[in-house]
Amino acid sequence: MSRARAVWQRVPAPVVDIVLVAVAAVDVLVVDMWEHTRPEVTLAAVGCAALAFRRRFPLGVFLLTLPIALMQDVAVAVLAALFTLAERSRNRRLLAVCVVLAAVASSTPWPLAEADRTMTLVFFVYGLATSVAPVLFGQLLQARRDLARRLAEVEEAREHERTLHAQAVLARERAQLAREMHDVVSHQVSLIAVRAGALQVAARDADAKEAARTIRSLSVTTLDELRTMVTLLRASGGKSTELTPQPTLADLRRLVESSGTHTELTGELPPTVGTPAQRALYRTVQEALTNVRKHAPGASARVELWQDGDGIGVTVTNTPPTRPSLSLPGSQQGLVGLRERAEILHGTLDAGPTAQGGYRVRLRVPLSAD
Repeated sequence: MSRARAVWQRVPAPVVDIVLVAVAAVDVLVVDMWEHTRPEVTLAAVGCAALAFRRRFPLGVFLLTLPIALMQDVAVAVLAALFTLAERSRNRRLLAVCVVLAAVASSTPWPLAEADRTMTLVFFVYGLATSVAPVLFGQLLQARRDLARRLAEVEEAREHERTLHAQAVLARERAQLAREMHDVVSHQVSLIAVRAGALQVAARDADAKEAARTIRSLSVTTLDELRTMVTLLRASGGKSTELTPQPTLADLRRLVESSGTHTELTGELPPTVGTPAQRALYRTVQEALTNVRKHAPGASARVELWQDGDGIGVTVTNTPPTRPSLSLPGSQQGLVGLRERAEILHGTLDAGPTAQGGYRVRLRVPLSAD
């Protein structure tokens, strides 16, 4: 059955429309349409031809096919128009009204004349049942399409959550490494610096004093670098590609284009921006767009680079979501890490909802941050 569905989906839409118009025309001709007047035949021809535009104007096409229902009890054109309308519309009241209209048109005597009320009522009930069938089938197809899209979103969210879990595990390993470096390596280097300082004071030989001074100076420099490394390890979770070159502002456009969200990138920054500031800006945009994709499905985003006096920054703003977001667990540590990274660079990070129902993340760091 899936193979037949795949074959059917490969048939071009215009071919399907042409075949449907032909079937509707044959259906009209079979019921002795030529016995009707010329205006009636014209209305029937217009209704059949209108089926070619049923995908773009489903309601209008249905109204154009109603005269055919007046001339015959069960019309293929009317049923096809009802199915298309039900497949594409979510307005249940409109669909109910259209079902009643089709039933009334099929049960009304034509030409208009007096008729048995009982038989008219019976024909109306049969017409109502006949009109409900394509509507139910169209709604079923719409629900199946919505379910398939929902399942795809759930699978995508699960894949994204697996990635976040891997990053969280890596973040814990980095935090443990930072503690080891702080508690063990830093302590031992400090002892080396203290011993070298004592040797520099106690030594009488000039060469020994110079060697002790060099060892103490290198130890102090190493301690400063270790503190910086420990701070950076605690500030971000990192990725599985830590040995690859770290991203800069030159990679920002590629990040925006591959974010999976309709995003606009505006603004420029001077070429003198330091590497740590570039990484902070990049990570801020990356985390903000990840949150948009996760918590605001269907929303669009705007990334704005700007300079304010001696400070530079980026603002990421997204519109309200157009679809309900999936209820997914999160670490809630993304913005915390960004704030820690901003504080290292003596900057600030603000995040919060907008008045329009969206969300805004704003990072500002000094231009001279290094």
